Amino acid sequence: MTTAVADHEKQMQRLEARAKSRLPWWGKKARSAMFAALGIGVAIVSLLVLAHFSSEISLHDVKRSLHAIPTSTLLVALVFTIVSFAAVALYDVVAVETIAPKRVPYHISAMAGGAGYAISNALGFSLLTGGALRYRVYAAEGIDIADIGRIIGTSWLAIWFAFTILIAVALVIDPTRIPWVVSFGPIVDQVIGTGTLIAVAVLLYWLSRRERTLRIGRMSVRLPSSQGALLQIIAGLVDVAAAAATLYVLLPAGSVGSIPAFALVYVVAVALGIVSHAPGGIGAFEATIIAGLGLGQNPDAIAALVAYRLIYTLIPFLIAIAGFVVSEILRKRHLLAAPTMMAARMFEPLIPPLSAGIAFLGGIVLLISAVIPGLHSRLEVLADILPMPFLEMSHLGASFVGLALLIVARGLARRLWRAWFLALILFSLGAIFALTKSLAWEEALILTLMAGTLLLFRDSFYRRPLNERFTLTWGWLASIGTTAFAVIWLGFFAYHHVEYANELWWEFAWDAQASRFLRATVLVLTILAAVTINTVINGVGRSKLKAQPIPDQVPEVVATSPRASDALALLGDKRFLMDPQGRGFVMYARSGGSLVSMGEPVGNDGTVISDLAWAFRGLADRTGSRTVFYGVGPERLPLFLDMGLTALKLGEVARVDLTDFSLEGSKRQPLRYAARRLEKEGITFEVIARDNTPDIMDELREVSDAWLEMKSGSEKRFSLGSFENAYLANFDVGVLRKEGKIVAFANMWRGANKEEIAVDLMRHVPDASSVVMDGLFANLLMAAKNEGYHWFNLGAAPLSGLSDSHLASRWNRIGSFIYRRGAEFYRFDGLRAFKDKFGPKWTPYYLICPPGLATPRSLIDATNLVSGSPFEVFKR
Repeated sequence: MTTAVADHEKQMQRLEARAKSRLPWWGKKARSAMFAALGIGVAIVSLLVLAHFSSEISLHDVKRSLHAIPTSTLLVALVFTIVSFAAVALYDVVAVETIAPKRVPYHISAMAGGAGYAISNALGFSLLTGGALRYRVYAAEGIDIADIGRIIGTSWLAIWFAFTILIAVALVIDPTRIPWVVSFGPIVDQVIGTGTLIAVAVLLYWLSRRERTLRIGRMSVRLPSSQGALLQIIAGLVDVAAAAATLYVLLPAGSVGSIPAFALVYVVAVALGIVSHAPGGIGAFEATIIAGLGLGQNPDAIAALVAYRLIYTLIPFLIAIAGFVVSEILRKRHLLAAPTMMAARMFEPLIPPLSAGIAFLGGIVLLISAVIPGLHSRLEVLADILPMPFLEMSHLGASFVGLALLIVARGLARRLWRAWFLALILFSLGAIFALTKSLAWEEALILTLMAGTLLLFRDSFYRRPLNERFTLTWGWLASIGTTAFAVIWLGFFAYHHVEYANELWWEFAWDAQASRFLRATVLVLTILAAVTINTVINGVGRSKLKAQPIPDQVPEVVATSPRASDALALLGDKRFLMDPQGRGFVMYARSGGSLVSMGEPVGNDGTVISDLAWAFRGLADRTGSRTVFYGVGPERLPLFLDMGLTALKLGEVARVDLTDFSLEGSKRQPLRYAARRLEKEGITFEVIARDNTPDIMDELREVSDAWLEMKSGSEKRFSLGSFENAYLANFDVGVLRKEGKIVAFANMWRGANKEEIAVDLMRHVPDASSVVMDGLFANLLMAAKNEGYHWFNLGAAPLSGLSDSHLASRWNRIGSFIYRRGAEFYRFDGLRAFKDKFGPKWTPYYLICPPGLATPRSLIDATNLVSGSPFEVFKR
């Protein structure tokens, strides 16, 4: 091998070792687990705070206070809720008109903001964020990812500016009564508040001068104009103020001594609720309000918080559900006018997260009913109908179904058919258990309606994943955990008047409701621990490629394909999507959340290739996966763009035109020297026909093992061949012999009709000649030319040919920078220079993947599939 190529290999090995030493394979998972643990920790501390401040309050006291809230107060709170959500809708209207004017109808952006926030506010930001929902809606309207990011960023800017301004105003107006920061002193607090307000004013003035762009590292975001920013800030202030007012009017008279102090406590409570991962920040929000305002041991305050949850969180979510149910019914009856029909189709992406919210809410309903006392009158009726074991089993069954619905909700968010089917079963069982454990017909009716809603949304759940392994993300697990802990706390709160005794665990009686709560708690915690352990074991690392059967038609199609690299289909590590008539196929593998095709579909007919590409796109969609084509040429880019995918240029492929290739001339002097040097050293070249390849397999194995040991490496897969007898037996092999012993070899891929030839494995013994690879290439090219082949494929030069213009895409500019500055790690320019010696024609090759937020994930999945190193994705 030449010095340049050898250096490339050594530098790559050092880079991989350095990357592994800096970031273990579990690094990202550990970080995710730490954030989840932080959220659970905040939730647990909050529940302990609630337990401390409510130790002398009974559930009966809270119910009495809840019923005592005047109807007029509830109506005023409802009005403030409507105002708050109207401001939330205005976020998106203003943001869209600022970033992408006239491209999205007002009612679409308003519904995206309002419905998205209603869902995310009920579920919690750790499950389904409003940003993700907005992305799906606006992407369907043709807004590109950069502008969607600006829209989401502008909306978030509004609410956080509102938080900042409210805190500043509180510091200025009443610094002596602000909790947590009084130690700074009133004067310092007023200075901080005044300085913050001045900074906001200066920012608005700065934005009014000209268009501004915020740059953070490689990221850049165009900031809104001063008018747009002012409108967003006003909308944010109205939203937060109205939301806070919803709680304020519900709190008992005299409980809030200072409105500025209340505003600050409310803002901090919302922030801690977001951090806690709990749906809607439940627990953390309540604990902060009670502790911050000193409302401990006040049942009226607890009742106000319950009413706030019902009005501000539950009602908007139920309205969102009702709106989608009505639109779905009308859509199926074809009664919608054209604009409304378009809006219904536009919001179809919101149905899966909405359904996830329904399942999550149903699970919470069942869990709460399992931990609070049932009505004695209904239990007495049940005693005359059912034997006691049915009651006990129904109570445990309701607890199990409740937790299972929290888990199944994730599958609904991913459009999984099996999750939808299982959710229907769970809702049905939950309704039965609700009746048989306490005659809770209200719960049974709610669960039945939820099941009917899911049944109505049947068309949105069609995905059947290829990977049957069950795992939860750490964020989702944290949300389930915090919800379960909050419900368990509620149970202890309901029964804290019952004196604990060991006999409670084994007491079975119609009125032994505390005992049933304890047993249900053990069941819930056991299942939660099992799910956590499963996530730890199965949710880390990357799956390895497994041997796959090769359909009988595949070798025939490969033999008729002019593209040499299609021989990778014979490796046996890929799955196949076959054309029904056996005229072509897609070879692919699953990696992470992506289905990755090796190259474009294989076939000799353009229609077959197009149909297979679309069929693969449909397969990925049905299985809830991202569609990725790795290493495709430019010829069919329009086809992939029509699919709504994007193309990332990975580099260029070198192909030598053999019709005019020779070893003569000054440019070929290094190749002539290498070939003559081999002759002088007694090394001869020979092509072994595929029929005779098994006879030399043992010799080839010795050379391969020595080469791998020298490189301290392992076999690659997917985009490169590996040394396996069954695989190599399919090909001719070019060998170099010294004194009759093989010292180097390369298996040869042959395209049909002598269109193209390429080599796959290129290996040699450690003590071979220093020009062994140059000499092997020179002999291979001349042999291919003599056989009449048109092209010789030398493989890819990573990141070659990427533009560094400031007008180019961010991917091109980053890749170009790495190509020019990355010599410390990998000599990209040296690899291109090595292949340039053969006078090739350079052709770009691409990674095809979904746009937007899915692009980096697709790139990582393809990287892991090829070899596990981020830099190896560029290698052929």
